[in-house]
Amino acid sequence: MARFLAGALACFLLMTGAFLIWQSRAENVSKFPDPPPAAHNGSVPFLAAAQVDKAPEASPKSKEERRFSRADKNKDGRVETAELLDPRRKAFAKLDTNRDGKLSLEEWAVKTITKVQTADADHNGWLSPAEYATTAPKPAKKKARC
Repeated sequence: MARFLAGALACFLLMTGAFLIWQSRAENVSKFPDPPPAAHNGSVPFLAAAQVDKAPEASPKSKEERRFSRADKNKDGRVETAELLDPRRKAFAKLDTNRDGKLSLEEWAVKTITKVQTADADHNGWLSPAEYATTAPKPAKKKARC
């Protein structure tokens, strides 16, 4: 019985010590002194130490500002009708197979049925989740930014 109590007391003391060490707060003392300010050699304007230490903050764009920026294709600060409709015209032109400027139900159905038939790998007449995932539009290719 004495061994059991001694073990429990030792465990309690170890847990208390670990808790106290975990809760302790060490002072943040730098081991190295701050470097002396650089001498002004005339080629670079002198900046105060406070200006050098703090990096400029970028203001985050709002969701609407980013959306507007994507719609403004020529980056002139205005969204024109042509900028909004051009991507839709290209998608419409792909569906309009007879190029009459009108999308008939047959043209839309042929495209849709063809898409479902090509996705149905096991030809059972319905799409499984994995087969349906193949019908998702491909992501746009990212342009290299130089």
